[in-house]
Amino acid sequence: MLHLLLTTLLPIILLITLGTFLRLRGFLAESFWPGAERLSYYVLLPSLFLHGLATANLDGVPVMGMVGVLMLSTLAGAVLLVLYQGAINHDGADFTSVFQGGIRFNNYTGASLAAGLYGSAGIALAAVANAAIVPLVNLLCVLVFARFSARHSSPAAVLRAIFANPLIVGCAGGLLLRVTGLGLPPGIEPTVKALGQAALPMGLLCVGAALGGASLGQQVRPLMAASAFKFLIMPLTTWGLCRVLGLSGQAAVVAVLFQALPTASSSYVMARQMGGNAPLMATIIALQTVAAAATLPLVLMLTLG
Repeated sequence: MLHLLLTTLLPIILLITLGTFLRLRGFLAESFWPGAERLSYYVLLPSLFLHGLATANLDGVPVMGMVGVLMLSTLAGAVLLVLYQGAINHDGADFTSVFQGGIRFNNYTGASLAAGLYGSAGIALAAVANAAIVPLVNLLCVLVFARFSARHSSPAAVLRAIFANPLIVGCAGGLLLRVTGLGLPPGIEPTVKALGQAALPMGLLCVGAALGGASLGQQVRPLMAASAFKFLIMPLTTWGLCRVLGLSGQAAVVAVLFQALPTASSSYVMARQMGGNAPLMATIIALQTVAAAATLPLVLMLTLG
């Protein structure tokens, strides 16, 4: 089991480390990384999930059970975070970063670990996890920004941001192709597959590069709050719901895994665009990504054991 964890995590750690090294050494121009992140977010990762859902054999996979567990755990985490804010009363912009740090997750790392653990079935389960919680997480984050940040978006802008999310579009497209039985045409399928295969290494390099430009700040309380929710409350809540709702096996492992992932680097972009505390968000991303090297093996050993 330990060997499996190490062989699954080592390529992720090495790719993240390489991204950090390339950023710090200035091997690539600074202008490369925003473009790479945009390519990953808008093209490569949606292709990965579209292909995974459109072509995967999900027979026997408890899709509805997995969706139910993930949505309920996400909602429970969001409610607990809002109650925590009511008790502690962080600055509004600070709380938006705590909230994102508590419920957002790094798609790249999750898909990599799921694929390393279960191969093509892991990619399919990761795609289901994204289809279940990416729309909900985005909706909750947008609502929290509208309530707690200094900047407010119009309802129309909020709806556009939700329904134009490329990960949502990719997952919805894959589900639609599978449900209708249309599938991907012979000439298109290998193209989408190749784009999806490029998503994980490119995305992990970008995560590492983001760490190379981040610095730890002094805001210890929001940092610890976000990480406590991310690494303790969210996975424990998900594990408990798996037991209550009878979700087990690979689906349960991937469900708990996704709720224990460090927060996504895209959180920083959202914080910048919607009036959050972007420096705090960058620090949370850096801290959680480094800490995940220790926390994820523990989570996987507990769930797999």
